[in-house]
Amino acid sequence: MNYFEELNKDYRFKEGFHTCINCGTCTAVCPAAEFYRYDPRKIVSIVQTKDNDAIEELLKSDTIWYCGECMSCVTRCPRKNGPGLVIMALRDLSIRLGFFTESEKGRQIYPLTKVLNSNVLNYGYCVHPATFTYKDHPESGPVFEWALEHKESVYGRLGANYCGKGPGALRRIPREDLDELKAIYDVTGGTERLEIVEKYSRAKAEEMGMTMQEYAEYTFTHCSTGHFNDE
Repeated sequence: MNYFEELNKDYRFKEGFHTCINCGTCTAVCPAAEFYRYDPRKIVSIVQTKDNDAIEELLKSDTIWYCGECMSCVTRCPRKNGPGLVIMALRDLSIRLGFFTESEKGRQIYPLTKVLNSNVLNYGYCVHPATFTYKDHPESGPVFEWALEHKESVYGRLGANYCGKGPGALRRIPREDLDELKAIYDVTGGTERLEIVEKYSRAKAEEMGMTMQEYAEYTFTHCSTGHFNDE
């Protein structure tokens, strides 16, 4: 497979990849580059070579998963390139080919995809208190732990309509609306994407000798050294 040609089929790649002059402005303004060992200039430079082996290495690396997709790079590039859009195209191809399971940060796609999309399809929200656990997010602090234990009364006092009928924050989304969301996933390829992530993640979990539950917990919580600038 010619990876550059595959990338060039992605409208985000076409929008974000023009004539890069390797000035480094994108790296200078990039919030991710401040903390991670990440250089968007180098990524665009590698893609620009059309070197299949080098692009495959990118697709299997942690590097393409450091970007926060803030698009600060687009606002400053003198040639109107969008390294963030190039990253999106690289991520998409990495997932389609199953290469995302070859990197630590790429493997985190599984728990994030599982949780966020389950929330959307089952509740109509990306994040929902019913599925948010303090055990998984100790950084939320003891106050939020208490709030989760008393969520009905806490959200009620804040004016939310927690899991109630009718309007209001955190209201229960009607079944017909959730069915419509599922239909949108089916038509736009979202359902297929979830199946692809599940398929390759399941194979990787088997390779690592883990159940899917163990794999989800491990990929969500494990962070090795070498990702950050100060390490």
